[in-house]
Amino acid sequence: MFEWFISSRYLRARHKQKFISLISLISVAGITVGVMALIVVLAVYSGFTTGLRDQILGINSHIIVQRMGGIIPEYTLARDRIMTVDNVTGATPYLYAQTLLSGSRGGTGVVLRGIDVATARNVIALPGQMIEGHIDGLLHNTNARVPNIILGVALAKDLHVGLGDKVRLISPSGPLTPMGIIPKIKTCKVSGIFESGMYEYDSTIAYMTIPAVQNFLESGDIVHGIEVTVEEKELNRADKVAVKIRKLLGDTFVARDWMSMNHNLFAAFKLEKIGMFICVALIILVAALNIISALIMVVMEKEKDIAILKSMGATSKSIMKIFFYQGMVIGLFGTVLGVAGGLGLCELLSRYKFIELPSNVYPMNTLPIKVLPMDVTIIAVSAVIITLSATIYPSWKASKVKPAEVLS
Repeated sequence: MFEWFISSRYLRARHKQKFISLISLISVAGITVGVMALIVVLAVYSGFTTGLRDQILGINSHIIVQRMGGIIPEYTLARDRIMTVDNVTGATPYLYAQTLLSGSRGGTGVVLRGIDVATARNVIALPGQMIEGHIDGLLHNTNARVPNIILGVALAKDLHVGLGDKVRLISPSGPLTPMGIIPKIKTCKVSGIFESGMYEYDSTIAYMTIPAVQNFLESGDIVHGIEVTVEEKELNRADKVAVKIRKLLGDTFVARDWMSMNHNLFAAFKLEKIGMFICVALIILVAALNIISALIMVVMEKEKDIAILKSMGATSKSIMKIFFYQGMVIGLFGTVLGVAGGLGLCELLSRYKFIELPSNVYPMNTLPIKVLPMDVTIIAVSAVIITLSATIYPSWKASKVKPAEVLS
């Protein structure tokens, strides 16, 4: 195919105008940098989204089941019925309250969560997040008057307490006396410290057993909800499982999946990802404009060659192919280099984790990287389409050269 032969000769040959070669190199570099930047940026966004989802699901379950009115009295029966639903892997009741927690050096507000240790270990991620003690430590109450409690690592640091230290729970909803409401105080022993990786959770959450929280709140044998987990393959279809649970338990119950509870957050991430894709894609567009400039200058330099080829019988279509192939090689070469460089940079960032993030600002300690094959494919295809589109006009311009006017 002589079009490809001539195109390759034009690519290898030294141009009379050195500026043309410089523009071609700039075009390749622009495409390479644009593709690299897109791959790294989208990998970071995907990493943030996945990391945030994992962190959220590390504290909260896939589905939260609650009852209208706020409490579930016969929660054991409701849990057993939920476990019969297809794709459900675990269910555990929980009880929560907002209260105050004080140590020897001050106090702070916390969210107190009561859990059932026997059923919670397969539902929430707390067992794997323990850095001191064990979740079973909640059951080892040597003194019923001093129940055990598990604190977040940031919360324990703020209170200056460690394993085995005593803390006090303070509830503002105490008994009413002639002197006013007297806060209810309960002394607890720290039996464990956990770290979820999210500062908001590590600094505000404390765990106790359901009976201990019920006793502290004097609420009776009730819970506020049931946490449910589904099979990993059904994680993105948790809403379908939630509908089945609601139908099974009746209209007095509400089942909310993790996607609906965090819809605004993940919608914002998705919108930012699209916006960043468009912004960084402009780099590739600028490189494509350079390709147009380079090819037009090549056409102007090779007008006599084009005229001679047409005089020898080359068609306008063949002339178009010559310059189209030239632009295609520049675009493909830049895209391949960009993909290779982007994937290589992502691998370095993922393996060595040398970019650290402040844990009190971000939900993870290092820059998260997750390369999605679909993202890389879209980036590569988009880059190729943009660069090939940029070669159409110069190629068409070359095909319109008239031998009589050039050779006269």
